[in-house]
Amino acid sequence: MKQRVFGVAGWKNSGKTTMTERLVAEFTRRGRTVATVKHAHHDADVDHEGTDSFRHRRAGAREVALVTGRRWALMHELRGEPEPSLADILVRLSPCDLVLVEGFKREAHAKLELRRKGAKEEAPLAPGDPSIVAIAADIPVAEAGVPVFHLDDIGAIADFIEQATGLAPPHEPPAA
Repeated sequence: MKQRVFGVAGWKNSGKTTMTERLVAEFTRRGRTVATVKHAHHDADVDHEGTDSFRHRRAGAREVALVTGRRWALMHELRGEPEPSLADILVRLSPCDLVLVEGFKREAHAKLELRRKGAKEEAPLAPGDPSIVAIAADIPVAEAGVPVFHLDDIGAIADFIEQATGLAPPHEPPAA
């Protein structure tokens, strides 16, 4: 099965996490299986001091798998290695209908650019990035050259992503 990848990109405070969350909810409502990849520029940690898994990592374990009856997580310590590329991460994911990527704005996968009043920067990404195939904004967008959606038009954005990634027509959930 071909892995379908679509990104959500934009400057800090442009609403990337909110958009990704809303798209995951919409695709899940449509019966799709979705995975997400989130790029963080800071030293994010999914584990904290005092837990057994933290102690394993601090002792030098390169990978620590944390498994419960509800979920599992695999933490990999780079220990001086370079940050993995998006491609390195994508091959580790389980099969799904769609992978939504938050961040990684300089990678070449198809992306939705977010433009929002109050974002850290206002310089558009699209003119210099051919992988931006649509824009979602809450401000006027002139001469975009790609489809433009309102930030709150999640249904239309999801329809566009399905078409852009080659997914079949959406699966509507059965009527209740």
